[in-house]
Amino acid sequence: MNRENERLPGKIVLASMVGVWLCYFLLITLRGVIVGLEFQDELLWRRALVCVIGVGVTGLLWLLLRAVENRSMGIKIAVALIAAMPGAIMIAQANRWIFDSIEAKVEQQMGKERGIALRRDDAGNLLIDLPRKQLDEEVEEAGEAAPQSVVIAPAPTPLDQWRMTFDLAIGRYFLLLAWAALFLALLAGAQARAAERRGERFRTAAKAAELRSLRYQVNPHFLFNTLNSLSALVMTGKSERAEQMIQTISRFYRHSLADDPTGDVSLEDEIDLQEHYLEIESVRFPERLKVKVDLPSELAGYKVPGMILQPLVENSVKYGVSASSKPVTVTISAREEYGRLVLTVSDDGPGTSGKHGFGIGLANVRDRLEARFGNAATIVSGPSLTGYETELRIPMVKHG
Repeated sequence: MNRENERLPGKIVLASMVGVWLCYFLLITLRGVIVGLEFQDELLWRRALVCVIGVGVTGLLWLLLRAVENRSMGIKIAVALIAAMPGAIMIAQANRWIFDSIEAKVEQQMGKERGIALRRDDAGNLLIDLPRKQLDEEVEEAGEAAPQSVVIAPAPTPLDQWRMTFDLAIGRYFLLLAWAALFLALLAGAQARAAERRGERFRTAAKAAELRSLRYQVNPHFLFNTLNSLSALVMTGKSERAEQMIQTISRFYRHSLADDPTGDVSLEDEIDLQEHYLEIESVRFPERLKVKVDLPSELAGYKVPGMILQPLVENSVKYGVSASSKPVTVTISAREEYGRLVLTVSDDGPGTSGKHGFGIGLANVRDRLEARFGNAATIVSGPSLTGYETELRIPMVKHG
């Protein structure tokens, strides 16, 4: 199974990374403006550089999550929780290295504002240089030599360095987790949509197979009847009429086999196909079979399932024309009613016996309509005042 469609597009993933770190950049910058931090220009580009590194580290986290994106949600969450910590430490180390050069400027500015001199010695201790006058007074009071500089903050030990890095990493850790949560939510949505598309494809394929099966039930049934009719003509010596029937059968099958078994055809083509069939049957019943077609031109282009009328017309011939000794008119009509396409096949033969409803005919039509339209289509069949009538009501489909 192809899993590519379940993955988030790279553009969306990149946009989520940039979006999260851009929000962080804007919030930290806004905080600096509000509290009045000095050196905003220098802080700004350093902060932007840290965010760029953050996007890169987030990309590494994404690669790890991508490797397990088809595993359970619990595994993905565990990977995010574990992998985010080394990433956060990397960002924190980069943050300290990038901002290290500005720390001395900040200390000098603080000393200048307070009228004192702050500096760091070679060991990294933060010193305050005392004014000479103040130093002489302290020397006299102490009665011993006093240093010119006083250590106010000893150089951080390796443990102190680690604590500061870890403190910075905690904030970046939760930022990476926030992005991971966003990514997993987007991924879950993409996978749900992919599953829905697969389900729709499976349903479509199943429906197509069902329609194809039902359609193929019609052709053998029709062929059986026409071959019986052809056999009767040959056995009674009516060779000319048999030849005419063979040619008509050929035209009928050329027309019907050209269509997709699962596709729709125009109503005009469907009725034209049934006229071919009735032309075949007219060879058997030249005196008894009469045909009437009522197709308004504005409805000719609407789509219907191919050969949907065939079993109904065949029933009218079998139970209406064949069972009667007098002329019988088979009528095919179409009309629009309340936004639905109404197709009617009727005959004025002896249809009150109810035999029309037996066999493959109506059951096949009902199953095909249900497979194609669901509950949106209905079929009603039964005796009428003049014979027998079957009425189909289906949605009006302009493009199949």
